[in-house]
Amino acid sequence: MSTQKYKGILDKLVEDIRHGKLLPGSKLVTHRQFASQEKIALATASKVYKELAKMGLVSCEVGRGTFVKETQVPPSHGIKQVSLAEGMQDLNFNSPLLDNQPKMLRDALRKLSYSGDLESLLSYQPHNGRQCDKSVIKSYLAHHNISVETQNMAIVNGAQQGLALSVMSLLKPGDLVAVDAITYPGFKLLAQVHGLELIAIPMLNQCTDLNALVQACERRNIKAIYSMPTLHNPLGSVMGLAQRKQLIEIARKHQLTIIEDAAYSFLETLAPPALVTLAPDITLYISGFSKSLATGLRVGFILSPTKWVSSIERSIRATTWNTAGLLSALICQWIEDGSIYHLEQEKRLDAIKRQEIVKKVFHELSYQSHPASYFLWLPLPEDVRSDLLIKALLDLNICVSGAEPYSTTEHTPHAIRLALASVDLTNLEATLTLIKEAIDYQALGKQN
Repeated sequence: MSTQKYKGILDKLVEDIRHGKLLPGSKLVTHRQFASQEKIALATASKVYKELAKMGLVSCEVGRGTFVKETQVPPSHGIKQVSLAEGMQDLNFNSPLLDNQPKMLRDALRKLSYSGDLESLLSYQPHNGRQCDKSVIKSYLAHHNISVETQNMAIVNGAQQGLALSVMSLLKPGDLVAVDAITYPGFKLLAQVHGLELIAIPMLNQCTDLNALVQACERRNIKAIYSMPTLHNPLGSVMGLAQRKQLIEIARKHQLTIIEDAAYSFLETLAPPALVTLAPDITLYISGFSKSLATGLRVGFILSPTKWVSSIERSIRATTWNTAGLLSALICQWIEDGSIYHLEQEKRLDAIKRQEIVKKVFHELSYQSHPASYFLWLPLPEDVRSDLLIKALLDLNICVSGAEPYSTTEHTPHAIRLALASVDLTNLEATLTLIKEAIDYQALGKQN
């Protein structure tokens, strides 16, 4: 088949979608039917549909078919944080902030201003962080049952930079990294920027299917696995001890580096030991204080085996040189006076209250979450289109994320992800009720 004919067929479909001839939510014919209809090869028909999906015009769903997407929802929706319209209820990004935190910040800055160490905070810091700050963070980690030597710690500008530095230090373009089929979008973006190939591992009971991981390792030369064993984002699952040990066994056998993301782990107090505790020689542990303290305070840390410390330091030196001493000192002050433990407990209670509201509003729906998490994963009823739902909610001044940013497979799950922390607690039930009503309305409309 000529390239000109292929392009002509593709262009006509694009035009039909963009000009409303094919309406959002419309189901396209199967690949085989399309091939017969256009008198083209089945492989060519599949190529046309794949190109439409790349352009963000259709979504392909396993066992359900190919559907026209709502093009008025921005392609970056759910990935890129944007300024929200006045009155918009944000269930897209989490920014958990308690009422007393601004006052805490004022008091902490006042106290810091009277310290005798201000001059040193205005200077360059050691690339990995000041020794005194690392000692304080070491005590914080000990409080959370993680033992580490300060020479194996690097203080960085938030957990996201910690992930970026880990990728820069240990992986190179073309390397294969195993990830959950549903995973954190920030790591997907890092893989794209650094030229990594992600190998999607299916989920089993909301956790990594380890048998599938073994099969993937036997087929491909996988270099690392990215894992969120404690409070998976977006599913809220917590990996059991036996499964953690099995994952480590697989990693050792196949020489995988484990990248452990613990950004939300402070919300779960009864989790099994961290992977870095069970396998410190092959694990990079990354976390920070954005969720436990405030998203505007970009301080995090990497725990790594001694063999990788110099590589991580080199990456820090090549990017930000060091973490701002003022922010590190502020965080350490809150650790030393116990404020952080109080805030973490308050945020756990706050998250529990929010999940109770979720349970009250969505009791008729099947969703995946954790009793103390700030998010939930909501699979949608068969007849509800996620892109149409997102657009309808935007019209109601409610911003939510679809499943596409979290999906690492060709076929996007039929679901939305709700962040619960950025909506005022007094407005949360009303906001969730509007979402539930929008879902019911779409489902009822399809039935009629």
